[in-house]
Amino acid sequence: MPFALLGGVYALAVLYAGTLLSLTVLGLPFLVVGLLGARGLGAVHRRLVGRLLGECVEEPAPLPRPAGAIARGRTVLADPVAWRALLYLVLRLPLGLLGAASAVVLPLGCGWLVGFPLWVRLLQPGPRPAGLPDVAAVLLGLLLLACVPPAVRMLSRVNRWLARLLLGPARVQRRVRELESARASLLAESTDRLRRLERDLHDGTQARLVALAITLSLAEDALAPATAPDLGRLRTLLDRARGQTDDTITELRRLTRGIHPAALDGGLHEALPGLTATSSVPVAVRLDLTGRPDPAIERAVYFCAAELLTNVAKHSGASAAALTVTAADGRVRLVVRDDGRGGAAVGTGPGGAAGTGHRGAGTGTGTGTGLAGLAERLAAVDGVLTVDSPPGGPTVVTAELPVTL
Repeated sequence: MPFALLGGVYALAVLYAGTLLSLTVLGLPFLVVGLLGARGLGAVHRRLVGRLLGECVEEPAPLPRPAGAIARGRTVLADPVAWRALLYLVLRLPLGLLGAASAVVLPLGCGWLVGFPLWVRLLQPGPRPAGLPDVAAVLLGLLLLACVPPAVRMLSRVNRWLARLLLGPARVQRRVRELESARASLLAESTDRLRRLERDLHDGTQARLVALAITLSLAEDALAPATAPDLGRLRTLLDRARGQTDDTITELRRLTRGIHPAALDGGLHEALPGLTATSSVPVAVRLDLTGRPDPAIERAVYFCAAELLTNVAKHSGASAAALTVTAADGRVRLVVRDDGRGGAAVGTGPGGAAGTGHRGAGTGTGTGTGLAGLAERLAAVDGVLTVDSPPGGPTVVTAELPVTL
């Protein structure tokens, strides 16, 4: 309550004085200073909410500092974080008063009502028989005591919600941060993949091509006109060259398989049934797609389905699964459901099925990191991944993406 009173009085004073001074030259400078103070008080309340209520509110972006006093003042006046912090301080005042009432006044009233029979007998000398008012006072006091925890929990929940809504970054800023983080992760992953591809081409495919060139040179020497051709040696060299060519083609197919799956040439209608046919767990497929999404969205849906089906086959212990893809209202929705042991979660942790997000049998109690990486990939194309996997199953993983970027 003290911080609520301090912040509420400060916010009301800034608004009141700023309105009165708005007709003078002091109005805007006063409002700038008041908004800066509101930003600082918002940071204090954000730390208090995190320390006392366990609600970690993301810190908003720092205020830009352009050159020049006028430019800085204009930046402060247009800062949505400061205005939202000022609104939080105003709304926090009645919440603080209600919180103090629920945490202090209700218990005091409970104590007074429960002790009402004693207080009456202490204040009024002489014998006084117990009656209905004494019983009613005790029952009412116990009822008030039972109302204290729900009231405190409800007000704390409202306070956490208000802090998330007004003290954190704006929704647009939060979305920009998520997209920037997803883009950075995607760029790092793409760079790493390109480096691995370059290394594999240099150490594997290039070496195979060099060996093939040497074999062909030896075959050319065997056909030299100065001597009679050695047909046996020539046949051996040609067989070796054919084998090296087949190995090189296989290597190139393996390296290019993750760049663009050939199965997507016909769209998701053809790619997903073929993908589920290779799963070791029986998968029921239901597709309801009108038209084709953007190529990037198709690749994201395909790789997401492949990753989730791999999780089901390797770590869920499921006997059956279902894959559903629908498109409606400009969104593509992928749902993978299995009847396995459950325990999947988006996050990191020790043990578990590392890299998958499922809890593998006998591998600990933590969760893996695969679903977190998958969520980052989907965020790069404005997608969202949700997991519903209670212990014992079933597990339902849903990915929602836009049809077009």
